[in-house]
Order: sequence, then structure tokens, then C-alpha cells
Amino acid sequence: MDEVSEDALLGGRVRLRQPRDGYRSAIDPVFLAAAVPARDGEMVLDVGSGTGAASLCLAARVGGCRVFGLELQAPLVALARENAELNGMTGRVEPMIGSLLAPPPRLAPGSFHHVMTNPPYHQADGGTPPPHPGKALANQESEIELEPWMRFCVNMLRPKGSLLVVYRADRLDDLLAALHRKVGEVVILPLWPKAGRPAKRLLLRARKGVATRLALLPGLVLHEDDGRYTADAQAVLAEAAALV
Repeated sequence: MDEVSEDALLGGRVRLRQPRDGYRSAIDPVFLAAAVPARDGEMVLDVGSGTGAASLCLAARVGGCRVFGLELQAPLVALARENAELNGMTGRVEPMIGSLLAPPPRLAPGSFHHVMTNPPYHQADGGTPPPHPGKALANQESEIELEPWMRFCVNMLRPKGSLLVVYRADRLDDLLAALHRKVGEVVILPLWPKAGRPAKRLLLRARKGVATRLALLPGLVLHEDDGRYTADAQAVLAEAAALV
């Protein structure tokens, strides 16, 4: 196991132990969790859950939901379980080890009200992978490419359940192609690094078994010109606000 640090999310509402080297959670899982329209009593699946950042942020915001995490890397699952205990969420946040090709039997298709995911951002042939094997596995497609990853996520949803994805803006065409004829009511929220700058990330929400057409929202500006977070971004990152 790599050396571990303990960091704070949501203004200290969530404590997160994660490797100092390799894959580390940034702001993407926080925004992903903020976009999930979960309610008390609903079940959510976090696919590629890592050390549990998105799962914990969602559980901190929606106290009555239950979040299951699916992660391939055993050391990250171990840390996710520690994090659930550290935050008093054991039983509400349940990390599990498994592959999308061979998920745990507990994960029955059609079981979840919502599925959220932060898939690997880079294609398998997308250049030199990061030197740390854990970071490479989290960031670069390997045995599971984007289309089967999306197919798995949609398959786990109940009818009319919602899928939430945070992804690279320059791969939006790949993401929409991977979701073609699988979902409807697609809503895209660009995340602008600063006003007037091209988006690097986006949030996508879609629903299973719904035929409404795609909508492109105005988007969210993350930083002021001086580098500080905007008030809207700070509300999500520090105050656990939801993205509607």
C-alpha cells in the first residue's frame, strides 16, 4: 500500500484517506456527487468508486440514501471501507471489489435508482500512461472501453433511473456515441475553468427508458480571474450544495 494522506472534502464534512501517490481524488467526484438527484430511501451505485470520494460526498448531502461502490483495485476498496468508517457511514456507503466484467452477485441489474461514474478519461491508445500503475488503471481505458462501461451502468439502472457521468469535454462525441439508443433526456452541463475559456470537463445526466431530447445547459464557471473559486463552485465544493 502506498503512503496515505487524509484530506477534507465539502468544507470538512467528509474526511478522505487516499494514496499520496497514484490516483488521487480532485474536484471531479465532488461535482459528480452534487449532480445526483437522489432522495432518502433510494439506492445509488458508484461505478469506479476509488477511495469513495463521490460516494461519501453524496451520502453526506443526502442522509437517507444508500451508496454502493464498485472498484477494481483492492487497495482503493480497502481505503474506501476505512473512509466509510471514518465518516460514520458504515452500512450506508458500501464499497465492493469487482470488475464490470464480473461484478459481485449482490449487484443485480435494474436495482438502482441512480448510477454515477467517473470513467477513465483516456483511450487505451491515448498516449503514454501514467507511471504509477494505480493511476494508469484509473485514468486510462484497459479491458473495459467506454461503450461497455456505459452499457453496464445503464443496465444497473431501474426503468427511468438516472445516469450521472463526469467526463472530458473533448470526448463528448465518444460519450454520446457510447450512450446512443441506451438512454434519453440527456442533459449536459459544461464546467468552464474560467469565463471565456473552453470547458475541460462536463457533467452529463441521462435517464433510462425516457425519450426526451438532449439539452445543453449554460454551464458552471469554476474560477474567477484571480484563481479563486466562483460562488457557485464554492457552494458545491465547501457547502455541499446540489447541482440541479
